[in-house]
Amino acid sequence: MSKLHFKYGAMNSGKSDTLIKTAFNYAERGLATLTVKPAIDTKGEDWVVARGGARRRVDVLCSPADDLRARITRTADAEGLRPLHCVLVDECQFLTPAQIDQLFLVAKADGISVICYGLRTDFTTREFPGSRRLFELADNFEKLPTMCRCGSQAEFNCRTVDGRPVFAGDQVEIEDRAEVRYESLCGACFMEEQERAGVRVIG
Repeated sequence: MSKLHFKYGAMNSGKSDTLIKTAFNYAERGLATLTVKPAIDTKGEDWVVARGGARRRVDVLCSPADDLRARITRTADAEGLRPLHCVLVDECQFLTPAQIDQLFLVAKADGISVICYGLRTDFTTREFPGSRRLFELADNFEKLPTMCRCGSQAEFNCRTVDGRPVFAGDQVEIEDRAEVRYESLCGACFMEEQERAGVRVIG
C-alpha cells in the first residue's frame, strides 16, 4: 500500500537536495514523479533549488485555496505522467492541514506514494500547521540531521534580519530578501541568542 512520508529537519539539513536526488532515482528507473511546492515559497519561483545548486522544475505550484489532490490528478493527466508513482512535496510546512489531508488521500485512495519534505517548527519553536497535520497522518517520519555552529546537532531555526536574531514577526518570512536569513542552532545556542536579544520564547 502506498504511504505518506514526512522527512523533516532544520534549515540546511538538505531537504531540497534529498527531494531532487529522489526524483532522479525514480526517473532512472523509468518511474514517473510529480513535484509540488507551495507558491508562498517564492525562493526559486517555480523551481526547487538546493543550497548546493541543484534544481528541479515544479509541476504544481499551489496556493492555500487549491484542492491539492485535484491539482495533482489534472497535472498528471495533462503531462502524461501515468502511471504516477510518487508525489514529491517541497516546503510542505506551508501547506494547509486540509491539503495534508488531500495528500493522505492521494496515497491511500489513489495508490500513489507521497514524500513530503519540510520544517517541523518556525523561528519561535512553534509547529507549522501543515507539519502538525503530517505528524498526525503520516505513515513514516525521518529526521534529516544538520549541524549547529558549535558542532552539536541543530534542532531550531533562528531568523536574522540584517544579521541580528529576531524572535517576533510573521510565521512565514521567506529567505529571498537580502536582509532575511536563517541559521540552524542547537537548543543551547538558541537559548544564548534569546538571552542576547533580551526575549524568551522557550522557558
